[in-house]
Amino acid sequence: MSQVLVYGSYGFVGSLIAREAIDRGLEVVLAGRDGDRLRQQVDDLDRPGRRFALEDPDVVAEAIDGADVDCVLNCAGPFSNTADPLVEGCLRTNTDYVDITGEIPVIEGIADRDAAAIDAGVSLLPAVGFSVVAMDCLAAHLDRRLPEADALALGADSLRPPSIGTVRTVLEGAEDGGAVYRDGTLERVPAAWRTRRIDFGRGTRPAVTMPTGDVSTAHYTTGVPDVTVYVLAPPPVTTALKAHRYLAPIVAATPVRETLKQLAGYVREGPGSWSRKRGSVYVWGEARVDSEAGEGGDPDEKEPQTRAVSRLQTPDAYVVTVDAAVTAVERVLEGDVDPGFRTPGGAFGPEFVLELEGVDGFFDESTPESGTPPVDVCSP
Repeated sequence: MSQVLVYGSYGFVGSLIAREAIDRGLEVVLAGRDGDRLRQQVDDLDRPGRRFALEDPDVVAEAIDGADVDCVLNCAGPFSNTADPLVEGCLRTNTDYVDITGEIPVIEGIADRDAAAIDAGVSLLPAVGFSVVAMDCLAAHLDRRLPEADALALGADSLRPPSIGTVRTVLEGAEDGGAVYRDGTLERVPAAWRTRRIDFGRGTRPAVTMPTGDVSTAHYTTGVPDVTVYVLAPPPVTTALKAHRYLAPIVAATPVRETLKQLAGYVREGPGSWSRKRGSVYVWGEARVDSEAGEGGDPDEKEPQTRAVSRLQTPDAYVVTVDAAVTAVERVLEGDVDPGFRTPGGAFGPEFVLELEGVDGFFDESTPESGTPPVDVCSP
């Protein structure tokens, strides 16, 4: 019996993950819809392969059942197209599910399957890629430092060019704008809703809100009702993101979006091994207890009664994604993840990110301090 089926195993990240899983001794089944690329990979890695598309739920369930695996690891984006059919197939076949998505709607959709997964005895663990693992574990760490917090802000300093799969995923969500959690509810906000100057670990730099999957996972991991995520963004990037508010309907139009997806094929597949080895990302988090005086307004504009800040430095995002995804699968196979919907920080605790190679520890500011309020706030 094989242990894990890697769907999208021949993509840039999927191929790195498949090789790492094999190198660690896991019994891997390679899978995807592209028969030519799959056959080439099967020959190169000398591992079994299964070709199947995801349109027919019965076909998906039969393929997973026929592969005779304990876990499916989904590496095929956009996950808005691939997660739901694979989750359904896993629920039908009592197979655990893991993916590397960073898409909020995907995470929320999987969270909605919690009860069904518990009934089926299946673990659903989305978002074990870089962004969510690093920030979600940092959120869990901050939750331990300041358990009474009612607001979280998280962010990352990394401007590495995206892979083809990432570009296509962004285009899929072009019309969605931004997103934050407010009072325990996911809210849609404009792109570049807020800017703020943040010291991610290399000095204070401009940042802008971004709807990454950490918005959802940090809320589920900690129970904190208000969550905002930022990324490093020089002023020209912020300007472009704000322009996106008006261009999004055009980009989201089917003919335009499909044309841009085709052009995305000319984007470099991903960074080379030398670049990945030298890469580094700085991750920042702030937990706050906000004053009642600001109640009713925007949490990030309030003067906090208490503020705890922690930071984390990791290797290149792709390196972390590969390590975290395979490590998460190993933990799932060992029975460390309870049935139902789980987040990385919720399933494994903040220590999970510290188990990854090249991550030395959390860097905590020694005492709570007053916050620097964000600037250039744009109302939803």
